[in-house]
Amino acid sequence: MKLGFIGLGIMGTPMAGHLRTAGHELYVHTRSEVPAVLKDAGAVACANATEVAQQADIVFLMVPDTPDVEKVLFGENGVAAGLSKGKTVVDMSSISPMETKAFAKRINELGCDYLDAPVSGGEVGAKAASLTIMVGGDEAVFEKVKPLFELMGKNITLVGGNGDGQTTKVANQIIVALNIAAVGEALLFASKAGADPAKVRQALMGGFAASRILEVHGERMVKRTFNPGFRIGLHQKDLNLALQGAKAIGVALPQTAGAAQLMQVAAAQGWDQLDHSALVKALEVMANHTVAPDA
Repeated sequence: MKLGFIGLGIMGTPMAGHLRTAGHELYVHTRSEVPAVLKDAGAVACANATEVAQQADIVFLMVPDTPDVEKVLFGENGVAAGLSKGKTVVDMSSISPMETKAFAKRINELGCDYLDAPVSGGEVGAKAASLTIMVGGDEAVFEKVKPLFELMGKNITLVGGNGDGQTTKVANQIIVALNIAAVGEALLFASKAGADPAKVRQALMGGFAASRILEVHGERMVKRTFNPGFRIGLHQKDLNLALQGAKAIGVALPQTAGAAQLMQVAAAQGWDQLDHSALVKALEVMANHTVAPDA
């Protein structure tokens, strides 16, 4: 198939690479230089998003935030200008569910299909093609694109109509943020009390408190390996989407608000480019104690 991919960052590059490895024609564009690994694999670099849409039948987007998606789709030299009837846009970014519905309507009015398909799994999942993909859109369009999703992920679910994929991703980010905060508080408490946090984590992994967050991010907190798999700044954006959406529908999310404030503490300290497991550093500031010494 002729595929397009726009946004070749930490996540987008390996995701696009899987599509190319499977033998599909791949037309790409990104704000910076197209990674050599994709060029070497035969991906065709395009001058702008319009050119990608002109060349490809299905265009994937993987960019940071709602304004970025709007600009890529409808801005100067955007995707919309290059679309013709029957083509499909698949937004795999994590953005506003409400804006997603508006974007989908505008693309549909051009005679094209739209799926919102945000992902979970971070850089590790993107590289391993094991991402969880949460999809909103028409079932027939989903079935058409599903074989391509299967090249990038493992747990692929059509949740509902346009916007429902993004709603699911926001819910995912709430759960992940609260778990990171819980693991951070637990390990900080253990360390301050004089216990070895590494051994505490090991013990907890065998009990009801065991989780993927405790396994992966708990280890990061102990080993102080905060190089980004998923940056605090991006997770902060997702929690803001949750709180904005909650306000719009009249729902209180007190624990989410607390986690968002911890991320704001981290951002204020200049840590927003670190992995979101570094949320523990905000807790450490307040406790004047670290889970383990920094390298």
